[in-house]
Amino acid sequence: MSRLNKIIDAFEEGFIATILAVMTLVTFWQVVMRYGFNSGWGGALQFTRVLFAWLILFGMSYGLKIGSHLGVDAFIRLFPKPIFRAFGLLGALVTLLYAALLFDADWFGVLLGLENRGSTGGAFDYVAKYYKLPIGMEDLKFPEWYQEMFGVKERVPRWWGYVILPIGLALLAFRSLQMCWLILTGQRDTMIAAHEAEELVEENKDVLKD
Repeated sequence: MSRLNKIIDAFEEGFIATILAVMTLVTFWQVVMRYGFNSGWGGALQFTRVLFAWLILFGMSYGLKIGSHLGVDAFIRLFPKPIFRAFGLLGALVTLLYAALLFDADWFGVLLGLENRGSTGGAFDYVAKYYKLPIGMEDLKFPEWYQEMFGVKERVPRWWGYVILPIGLALLAFRSLQMCWLILTGQRDTMIAAHEAEELVEENKDVLKD
């Protein structure tokens, strides 16, 4: 199990690092081509936007996993530890609810008795609709050799860029469940980066003196 966790960690870190590297290289190349040769790639801006969205939606679950999300815990830490952990569990459950609602809110509509008023939608339905529709990206196009080899249309399908929506939300829901278990079993007190208020005060306590 520990070996599997290491493999997953390496994949996640490598995936995030790759996205950052590609964004940096494409942006740098675009600047060189634009100002040095008065040329450039017309789809570079949309490409980096899509990568940035992938970085955020994939990274939010990884940030939850390593506890890097910031939160203000100065007030709830005034309570006894069991109550503080209860707040931490509540935060994990709310995050799980948030991810589940954005992934597919149809189940919530059923709970509220709104199933006969049309679909409430969600990320999964959103991507599924674009998968069925022949709509491409505005600026991202396949190379001509790729079009000829695979017989595809000129523009990159829009669902390719949006597929990270349900994937990222599913990962966030999974990590939220993990946090619930870790808090319930006493392995963690909260899912955020704790003591951030105290650390900031400690780091800046001598600023006014200077």
